Amino acid sequence: MRVDLYFTPHQADEQALRERTVVVIDVLRASTSIATALRNGAREVIPVPTVESAVKISANLFGDITLLGGERNGRMIEGFHLGNSPLEYSEEKVRGKSIIFSTTNGSLAMAKARYAKEMVVCGFVNLSVVVNFLIQNPRDFVVVCAGSNGMFSLEDAVCAGMLLQKMFNGRPEGYELSDGAHAALALYKGFGKSIQKMVMNTEHGLYLQQIGFGDDLKVCAGVDTVPVLPLLDGNVIKLRRDVEKRDADQTPASS
Repeated sequence: MRVDLYFTPHQADEQALRERTVVVIDVLRASTSIATALRNGAREVIPVPTVESAVKISANLFGDITLLGGERNGRMIEGFHLGNSPLEYSEEKVRGKSIIFSTTNGSLAMAKARYAKEMVVCGFVNLSVVVNFLIQNPRDFVVVCAGSNGMFSLEDAVCAGMLLQKMFNGRPEGYELSDGAHAALALYKGFGKSIQKMVMNTEHGLYLQQIGFGDDLKVCAGVDTVPVLPLLDGNVIKLRRDVEKRDADQTPASS
């Protein structure tokens, strides 16, 4: 099984992702917010790369069942209903809603993977569910980290490394790993002892604390706290409920 890994979506060619299984990771904060929204009853999340696309799509949908969510530079976009804090995506706000979602980094990575055979959204909060999905569907896959403004992001890389470590259970025999995958494993071994401490001390983590979103970091650093599988279905992300139920009480052995 071949495992490729890109540390930013800019490294990933859209055609190279076509018809492949793709795992998109944006720990701070798109992956966490999407998983939270779907767990709390949102019908679907529609990721779009630009604010203009979000507004255009919303104009063609029923307003009473549609919410605009997202951020630029960490803050809610003017005129949107929600930002990118997972704490905003409560059941009261999102149940039954379609969320058109545009963020600085995560949506770009998801847009790059729109022609993938399968695209799943992963963070620390739903990591074991994604691991189980990959184990139960053994085929080559690609991990795409969202990064931060086109740059490397430590929290995404460590999450990717943790994903691979749990998959291999310390025994990567039978897997062909790209250099990026090897690097992610090494970063997890170096920084994975305290996920919350690591997240709080990353460049983007420090920035979010400066602009008032420090509470989000504890949520995003929680491992397996939102055990759902957000899966691309056409152009929208929905819950894969059969996987969610099957894996609710099943987590792979940690090394």
